[in-house]
Amino acid sequence: MEIRTLRYFLAVAREENMSRAADILHVSQSTLSKQIKSLEEELGKKLFLRHSFSIELTEEGVLLRNRAQDLILMADKIEQEFLSLDDITGGELYLGLAESYQIQYLAKVIKKLKWLYPGLHYNITSGDTEQIIDHLDKGLLDFVVLAEQPDHRKYDYIEFPESDLWGVVMPFDDSMAVKEKITPQDLEGQPLFCSQQSWNNEIKSWAGNSFSLFKQEGFFRLSYNGAMFAKEGLGYLLTFKHLIDTSPESGLVFRELSPRLETKLYLTWNRYQSFTPMAQRFLDAIKKAFIKKTQ
Repeated sequence: MEIRTLRYFLAVAREENMSRAADILHVSQSTLSKQIKSLEEELGKKLFLRHSFSIELTEEGVLLRNRAQDLILMADKIEQEFLSLDDITGGELYLGLAESYQIQYLAKVIKKLKWLYPGLHYNITSGDTEQIIDHLDKGLLDFVVLAEQPDHRKYDYIEFPESDLWGVVMPFDDSMAVKEKITPQDLEGQPLFCSQQSWNNEIKSWAGNSFSLFKQEGFFRLSYNGAMFAKEGLGYLLTFKHLIDTSPESGLVFRELSPRLETKLYLTWNRYQSFTPMAQRFLDAIKKAFIKKTQ
């Protein structure tokens, strides 16, 4: 199974049309059809259902698409890594990030590196812990930022210099907005928004006996989206401070949780990972920035 053939397969799967995929790939439709047929014969499975004017993936095709996407990403990353070994002016950097105001430290370091190495290209992936850890384990990412302490048996990591403070985002004219701090009892029976990961971990631990009375209204991976629902009065958003605009013009306010709830962030990488020169420069610069911040 060749990488080129997988690229052909992904193009057809994306376009759901052999002719359009052939045009994008700059190959003839007959050549593309032969490649797909050969791939199906190699795997012993039908990958597409053909219709009059379109095609769609079979269950086996969906499975291959998911696997092929990772393989193509890995192939591209390997190619870029070898190209960057002798590139003293740049290189590729792959990051998986959680949401936090502390991401500013990474942005500042990358800004300095871009000035020193104009050829630096960085690739940012966002997602929950399970998603970005999976990409890290597969070698698709160099570093990830986690909002929970990593397994020290598998990963090396450094702790961010500050903590993220939890609170509730709500409309400024909400009846609960008059409170300085929000307790678990205040949230009992109220419609709540949060990330699923945090709901099952930090929030559950913080709420204690009140958690059984909490009403999960919806899960949001991005706090901004949750804030739009909170602004319409559909529920209360549990999130980190500084992620949402709560200025007077925003129509929203942030109220800290009580008892106080904080979360540490960790820059994480595989323990036995071999870094490209650019990834190593990034790590060295981050360590210096964190040390300077804590001094």
